[in-house]
Amino acid sequence: MSRWRPPAPSSTAIITREGFERLKSELDHLWHTVRPEVVKALAAAAAEGDRSENAEYTYRKKQLGEIDRRARYLSKRIPVLQVVEAVVSQRDAVFFGATMEIENVETGETVRYRIVGPDETDARKGWISIDSPMARAVLKKRVDDEFEADLPGGRTRFAVVSVEYS
Repeated sequence: MSRWRPPAPSSTAIITREGFERLKSELDHLWHTVRPEVVKALAAAAAEGDRSENAEYTYRKKQLGEIDRRARYLSKRIPVLQVVEAVVSQRDAVFFGATMEIENVETGETVRYRIVGPDETDARKGWISIDSPMARAVLKKRVDDEFEADLPGGRTRFAVVSVEYS
């Protein structure tokens, strides 16, 4: 049995200004604050002697690897991201950066989402990726338009209740 998997689809390389600044500050924080502290702790753990049974040394090595992996990803991803700051002319239609309220037509339940880049999604805040099935289905829809989205629970019908841009 083969372990081959098809490559993951590439994500859209767009981001809001706030998301871009957040990623840059995360990279700076990792590189200038967190990493030097972990390197010092790793050196102190290595100085304790036998590394084969030194849990602190093993933990710090793994922690340093995770920090380096994230910093490497961010340093490659940030240069290719395109910050979208264009002012939308059709403010009643859903485009990138919109905060929208949609209603499930069958249940009447309403939900608020903001369409953002894949690098800044946050389910707790209601920020969904522009690559998500919901965002793809609602793009270019206007207030009172109905649309269908293929969700994990099946095809669902929604209506756009409101659209806002910050």
